[in-house]
Amino acid sequence: MTILSIRIIGDPVLRTKAEPVTDFGPDLAKLVEDMDQTMEDVDGAGLAAPQVGASLRVFTFRIDGRRGHIINPVLETSEDFQSDQVEGCLSIPGLGFPVRRRRWARATGVDIHGNEVVVEGEGMLARCLQHETDHLDGILYTDRLTGEDRKKALRAIRNAAYNTVAEDTAAQRAASVGSGFGTGSFGQSRA
Repeated sequence: MTILSIRIIGDPVLRTKAEPVTDFGPDLAKLVEDMDQTMEDVDGAGLAAPQVGASLRVFTFRIDGRRGHIINPVLETSEDFQSDQVEGCLSIPGLGFPVRRRRWARATGVDIHGNEVVVEGEGMLARCLQHETDHLDGILYTDRLTGEDRKKALRAIRNAAYNTVAEDTAAQRAASVGSGFGTGSFGQSRA
């Protein structure tokens, strides 16, 4: 297993719609295993493949004792909303804002072997499924903010001090990053 480098806001892969997975070989299994290990290493609730530089429709999650991965997820949500909760993102370190999310969500996809996976829930699990699926569509949680929260978030991201937070976070994470991901069919050279 390898700890992967997490891309920070400003990296174009975070704004690109990820491609469906079509190759279910050992490279995919390694990517998912490495993503899970990376998510664990940074104590994340979820991690999408674009966040580690792979523009593929894959994410891992760990919420309330449930953990797993979903490949090529299709998201369904309820019409009603849950109470706004502060969200953060591994790709936007040091910031958190209340985000409006649907009360319930279900993600249907497959695992690394092509077997059907269905994950559904409310609360934090629903929030995670929506957040990670957004990543696969090139959407960051800050895009979902409105009003003053949106202004504050965008101001913080533009602020020179935020660049320092992002650089410090990247440097701290670099101590854990392994080199096993390489440049295989899913990998891209880390910058």
